[in-house]
Amino acid sequence: MSDDTPRDGEGSAGKRANTPTQERRRWPRQQKSNDDSKPRSPSALKPLAFSTLDLTPGEQFDAWRSYVAPLMDVQLPDGVSEEQGFAISHVAWNFRNMLLVQQRGDAYRYQRSEAKLRSSLLDHWSITLRRTGRSWTEVGGRVAESLPGTIEIRSLGRPFRGRLLESEFLTIYMPRTLFGDSVWLLDANNNAVLSSNLADVLAKYINAIEARLAEFTEEELPGVISATRDMIIACLSASETSPKGENRIGAVSLIERARKYIRENLSSTQITPDVLCRELGLSRTHLYQLFEPSGGVVRYIQRQRLLAAHAALSDPQDRRQVSTIAHTFGFNSSADFSRAFSREFGYSPTEARNLIAPTHGALHHDKAKIVETSSFESWLRALGS
Repeated sequence: MSDDTPRDGEGSAGKRANTPTQERRRWPRQQKSNDDSKPRSPSALKPLAFSTLDLTPGEQFDAWRSYVAPLMDVQLPDGVSEEQGFAISHVAWNFRNMLLVQQRGDAYRYQRSEAKLRSSLLDHWSITLRRTGRSWTEVGGRVAESLPGTIEIRSLGRPFRGRLLESEFLTIYMPRTLFGDSVWLLDANNNAVLSSNLADVLAKYINAIEARLAEFTEEELPGVISATRDMIIACLSASETSPKGENRIGAVSLIERARKYIRENLSSTQITPDVLCRELGLSRTHLYQLFEPSGGVVRYIQRQRLLAAHAALSDPQDRRQVSTIAHTFGFNSSADFSRAFSREFGYSPTEARNLIAPTHGALHHDKAKIVETSSFESWLRALGS
């Protein structure tokens, strides 16, 4: 038999089958994306770093105390002196309407008191993913213990105090207004420590954000914020499904409805307990019970008016007269406003304008741009504004 004899599959038919021009496809060939060839926009995030490692041991804790003073008061653990030193690293990343903070450091005690709330007008939420160490935090008489791998939910608008061991963790700060009608879920879980399957998914998501901090572009930041908010809401929704919590959830939802009505009508002098009862369909007794933890409904309404007025006075772009601001937020008399303001904050409206405005001087008039002289305090204050 000749060596030229075709073997099975090697005849003319086989040759045609192996010819590339005869290849048939079920689906048309997809064009290769050109995205990889396009230059990527520069990173939008620049870290704001604080560390005590370059200071002498005796200076370290005092530097940390000054740095976090707008947020809370801190103390060293019992039996530890400032001369022994205090090592800590704190790196913040500003997503414009969300902050992510990486912190690693020694043990200390912390407190956000009623006095601190009055002097530092922050009503944000903190979501902390603990990696190492432990903490114990008390809010309203209830202590929550946080272990590695858990997530803590805490309001900066309520007093708290606690202590932590040498730890490493990530904290996300988000303004209360960002959560809209779902904020009652966070209120229902204030000072909660989450460790469910969905909490684990949220932890992985937060870790994924951290891994890409140097890559996010300006155009991507709003999507990251929205996704983070939605993940938090989904995680908390899953934790509030037990029958045992139904009454508590309903009460918190009702409180949030009342708070929303008050926020939207701060300029009206007609916000009274009777008006709220009609709007919410409640008895006066039930309304008073809901607001008892806040010092009463009348006290809560006035405090919200004063906080809004304080925020306006603290805004360097708002140059309205004090009397105009007072009237805007429901005060008929400038004298009554000044007395109430001074009792609440310990200084007059005029002093508030002179005292707070320099702090905001580091903020560019365009809130979307963060200038090089920004501070952690100015970043916290600008959230939600």
